[in-house]
Amino acid sequence: MEINFLAILAAAVSALVVGFIWYNPKVFGTAWMQAADMTEEKIKGGNMAKIFIMALIFAFLLAMSIMPMVIHQMGAYSLVQGELGVLPSYDAFMADYTNEFRTFKHGAFHGVLAGIFIALPILGTNALFERKGAKYILVNSGYWVVTLGVMGAIICGWH
Repeated sequence: MEINFLAILAAAVSALVVGFIWYNPKVFGTAWMQAADMTEEKIKGGNMAKIFIMALIFAFLLAMSIMPMVIHQMGAYSLVQGELGVLPSYDAFMADYTNEFRTFKHGAFHGVLAGIFIALPILGTNALFERKGAKYILVNSGYWVVTLGVMGAIICGWH
């Protein structure tokens, strides 16, 4: 099973594109700034080149990590990496199921589930200890639910 690095890169870039839209003041940017206790001065005080480069690197790592969640064949592929190697049963499995569930819709579904069941609890827990409110949790978790849905769609559907 080959990794589609163009799909991974496109998924990583999509996180920045969705963030550009999501955190725009006309969408959720103003609500996020209020909930995060963020000001224009704080935003302008950051090294934006470093922030965006690191965000892209993190998004690339995230795209790599959700690949097995949205492409079910990766589970079968991981089994052939052990002592037994590639058995005829693996070849038969891949012949039958090579492109099953490899759609944008299926990837988006699993990406959204990852957002709800992984990103939301992590961000929610951090926000509780940081004494942030529900608006903060909803804005940031909403971004990750949408972003992981888009990333999952790209990774699963582009083959």
